[in-house]
Amino acid sequence: MALALTAIRSSARGFARQTRPINFVHKTAPALGQFSKVQPIAPSGARSETTTATDASSAGGLGARMATTAEVLVSKIFPAGFGWQTASLVADKSLGLGAETAGFAVVTGLGDFTGVFLGHCLFYGIKNGGADVGKEVQTATWLASSAFLAGTAWQPTVNALTAAGLGFDATALCTGAVTGACFMAGLRLGRTVYGSFMPAVAPGTGANLVADAQLSVAIGGGTACFVGTDVSFGDANWLRPIVGVEETTPDLLGCVKAGTSTFLGFAVVQTAENILIPAKSCWTDP
Repeated sequence: MALALTAIRSSARGFARQTRPINFVHKTAPALGQFSKVQPIAPSGARSETTTATDASSAGGLGARMATTAEVLVSKIFPAGFGWQTASLVADKSLGLGAETAGFAVVTGLGDFTGVFLGHCLFYGIKNGGADVGKEVQTATWLASSAFLAGTAWQPTVNALTAAGLGFDATALCTGAVTGACFMAGLRLGRTVYGSFMPAVAPGTGANLVADAQLSVAIGGGTACFVGTDVSFGDANWLRPIVGVEETTPDLLGCVKAGTSTFLGFAVVQTAENILIPAKSCWTDP
């Protein structure tokens, strides 16, 4: 569950912070896969205390988890970062909004929302051959709304942390925690609001609370990695050679780098969850 940026910063660290997800994460991004995977966790009484991650792998569970992760990365996490960055350019160049303004935060949050919504609908529309469109639109709305909260919070969070004097690593870690929590709040609120009239969105339960938390942690990984697009941290930004958005970076390439940053961050954290969480206990389980 989150951007050339330094060229349009309104202060020494202003707009560079826009180089944020989704994580959707961004990301990105329960059930960022199809909705049937939003609540895979069985009641606690159904879990075996001796079940391990190795059991999941030996049973082919790890492969299924990674397949779901790949779908999420392509359909929502990359589009979330790409959408946020695109919206930041619109906010600055078309609307004249500085990175320190509330308007900028809202516009970039809408970019995150749009990336997740369109990415999910297009991906599953193609995969399902046009079937279950209504269900996928409902799921996309729920996830995109959560991404909106995380995406809107990203820039103000980075601004506040850098103003407090935090370095790159601390800023990335704290930003991931804050925006991941915002995504989690969106998931739970969405289950209450959307769940009351959208059949595809299951109401909140203790089981899907754990699943939502697992996903939100991975989204936080994506939004944390998004800080790597900010080259104003200099050499302290060890992600700069990979996803750093320089002053000379073309806008389209900057958007691709932004999407790549959320993609990488989510992929690392979610892969760790896939490996370490016991079988039948991860949100990516079928």
